[in-house]
Amino acid sequence: MELNKPTYIDLFAGCGGISLGLMNAGWKGLFAIEKSDMAFETLKHNLIEGHKIHYDWPEWLEKETHDICKFRVKFWRHLKKLSGKIDLIAGGPPCQGYSFAGKRSSDDERNELFKKYIGMVKCLRPKMILLENVEGITVPIQKDKENKERKPGRKSLPYSKKIENSLKRLGYKVFSSLVDFDDYGVPQSRTRFILIGFEVKTFGNIIENPFQRLKAIRDNFLREKGLPIEKISIQDAISDLESDRFGKAPSPDSKGFCHGLIGEAESSFQKLMRKGLDDKNTMPDSHRLVNHTEDIIKRFTLILKNCRRGVQITSAERELYKTKKNCIVPADSTEPSPTLTSLPDDLLHYSEPRVLTVREYARLQSFPDWFEFKSKYTTGGDRRKVECPRYTQVANAVPPLFAEAIGDVLLNYITQLVNSTCQNNAQIVKSV
Repeated sequence: MELNKPTYIDLFAGCGGISLGLMNAGWKGLFAIEKSDMAFETLKHNLIEGHKIHYDWPEWLEKETHDICKFRVKFWRHLKKLSGKIDLIAGGPPCQGYSFAGKRSSDDERNELFKKYIGMVKCLRPKMILLENVEGITVPIQKDKENKERKPGRKSLPYSKKIENSLKRLGYKVFSSLVDFDDYGVPQSRTRFILIGFEVKTFGNIIENPFQRLKAIRDNFLREKGLPIEKISIQDAISDLESDRFGKAPSPDSKGFCHGLIGEAESSFQKLMRKGLDDKNTMPDSHRLVNHTEDIIKRFTLILKNCRRGVQITSAERELYKTKKNCIVPADSTEPSPTLTSLPDDLLHYSEPRVLTVREYARLQSFPDWFEFKSKYTTGGDRRKVECPRYTQVANAVPPLFAEAIGDVLLNYITQLVNSTCQNNAQIVKSV
């Protein structure tokens, strides 16, 4: 284990967006907990068995999927030994019950996974906590009038406040904010709730707001990455992946499908995403094109030609173009992408009558091109509740570029803590 690097554990790790960013910032991942076989396959390929960057995985833990609901009980002896020795617990529990894009049900069983997150914090007593979730978690869910669980006249509390209160009771000073990821080099309008907690026992009561520090480092962070200060458009992110310009070939992983080829990098963002990739490789991972029917291609062509860009088409336009799809957004090439969802047909390419590929999704989430996605591409029906295919893996991830930025901020707190401890020890020695 590299003792000079602070350590973290990633809960609800998904395909590894937070972990990749933290590792790039200089953190050492010990292990990750993820329940989905599909998402873990991607995580394992890139960050457990990968050669570029990886966890310092403990010998006592199998490199396989784990259910957090059973994890603490099964491995309590090992976790007890780690208690108080972990610098950071990171992660984002599933949030479908609070997402504005969903039904916003307080009865969604996945909402209860926050309690498992809090349970791991209580068990491991990390110095810091990093939690990411949807914006909707800050807004109370209005219950039905017939629901008698809440006393009359009592205001409903946002779930974000319940989490904050739980952490405060455990001895953490908590800061939270809604953060726009497109302010940090991510070419996507994606606002998320971010919570950061500091153990008062370790850091004391007076702690500078980390979100102020995050804003303060923004410009230098982007410059060091070679990125512009201005927001990055969807075209600047994926124009080198346009199949009409650079062609296509039979897909290497899907019989009967075509794979888009890649052209020369046309922006600083594209150059950043292509670092670590063989320049001779003209077929990017997961850039499989969807097999649209002729009718769908005609419909998409008309939508791109006639509809307003960057917003959902209207109900009248849905009727005009004979589609029952509730959400279709023709992308605006000059702006960041709208928030990606696990349904690829929610967003149309800005210049081609098709939906985006997984690789294009990955670019808009700031995953580098060397990062490969595994398992099936899509799923449907009842399987959507249990499967996590490539599109879903990417859409649900925390953008690694933002995770790296916040990782830089949190690393600075650890550095300050170490320096302060050294100074105090030196003063004690001197007085003796």
